[in-house]
Amino acid sequence: MNKMLMLMLLLATTGCSSHKPQPLQSKQAASGDWSLPYDKWGFSFITPRDLPSAVLHARIIDTDGYLYTFNTLDIASNDPNSVKEWSVSAHGFGMQFNRAKKPPQYMIFCWESYIDQKTYETSAMFAPDTWLRMKTPADHTRPSGAPVWYKTMVFGLSPGGKVKVWLSDVAGRPSLVIKPFKLTTRSGNEMTLCKNYVVPGGYFEFIPATQDFIKGKTYPYGNWD
Repeated sequence: MNKMLMLMLLLATTGCSSHKPQPLQSKQAASGDWSLPYDKWGFSFITPRDLPSAVLHARIIDTDGYLYTFNTLDIASNDPNSVKEWSVSAHGFGMQFNRAKKPPQYMIFCWESYIDQKTYETSAMFAPDTWLRMKTPADHTRPSGAPVWYKTMVFGLSPGGKVKVWLSDVAGRPSLVIKPFKLTTRSGNEMTLCKNYVVPGGYFEFIPATQDFIKGKTYPYGNWD
């Protein structure tokens, strides 16, 4: 665990470019082969239908100890099926930039909530059970008979800085809820990396549809557990 804490500090302070080797891996990451049976895995960010957020920056250290820095990200998508709670089949939409070669040891990303008018810094540490799930086919197949791989990680962003994580399935099947080894969200002076990615005056302009949605409702406008 001391190595992982050093890893987190390194990632939060470095200005390195994407896919640069780092000197630290957790013992679990170093002790196994976490190569995936497909080219790359992807990650996406979703929000409740009427409660938008924007992701400003992300970094990942994969199981080989490589650092990925994402200054350009695919936009966070509003999930049309998540109105009062998350859809059971939560999934992302289109991943052009949000891709990596090996499973994530650690991830940190900066995001802004329109409802909260606040920037958040979320960090997640992942354990071998997640890596194994990503390299193991599902016990069901696609309609074509092809194997189903859990190769898309979805982060649900909701009011109060609450984040939920899934691995998405196919054909409307429920997504797998992922419990990171550690998941932390900070804001304000508690942030480290994301202090550098706060948008002066806020990322969002006034959104009438969201303001109409929250009228007469109580914060956080749904159950996002």
